[in-house]
Amino acid sequence: MQNIESAIRDSEKHHSGEIRFAVEADFSFAALIRGSTARDRAIELFSQLRIWDTEHNSGVLIYLLLADRDVEIIADRGIHHRAGNAAWEPICRHMEQEFRQQHYEAGVIYGIRAVGELLNRHYPAGNGNVNELPDQPIVL
Repeated sequence: MQNIESAIRDSEKHHSGEIRFAVEADFSFAALIRGSTARDRAIELFSQLRIWDTEHNSGVLIYLLLADRDVEIIADRGIHHRAGNAAWEPICRHMEQEFRQQHYEAGVIYGIRAVGELLNRHYPAGNGNVNELPDQPIVL
């Protein structure tokens, strides 16, 4: 977890975006009954964690549902408008491939770096680059 936090902190030195990483072992029984998907849960967490509440609308959540090795990336409207769905899907698929090979840390670090590169391209760090959200991974 320390390596993931360090990767987020290092990435955010190069752009004015914000990256959060959350991992959840499995859905609750209630969520399973409702038919929730990993995407539904990621959107819920994006809101709960207030990742949308950044100055440049450049927050990104990388969500991992560990039981299914399913990765979802939810991006705020600013960065999503600039990067689009086509940018997020390959990152998710590569991470999932790493997880299938049980390379969990490598998969997460790859995702953070890839998201960071997109943020750097569209939101390079400027003067007064403030860390608006915590860098610690969230374990649910």
